[in-house]
Amino acid sequence: MPKPLLDFMGYAFYFWSNENGEPIHIHVSKGKQTENATKFWIKRDEIELVHNKSNIPGNDLKKIQKYLWANRDTIIARWYQHFGM
Repeated sequence: MPKPLLDFMGYAFYFWSNENGEPIHIHVSKGKQTENATKFWIKRDEIELVHNKSNIPGNDLKKIQKYLWANRDTIIARWYQHFGM
């Protein structure tokens, strides 16, 4: 089970260790961490929702995207640290 990187509004944010072949992204879920959690790409100029398999309500998704944008540099640094890049 991945260790949560961040916690916001009761949502956990984490990486799965076997996904370093993909662009920088983060999974978000409330409660149990699952491989089908909501996924966001962390891009240079945007935070893009890839899918919402956790069924996070729209209002929360907007707040989470803003939170991810505010913490974008930290997430990217942690990605490189996590995957040894």
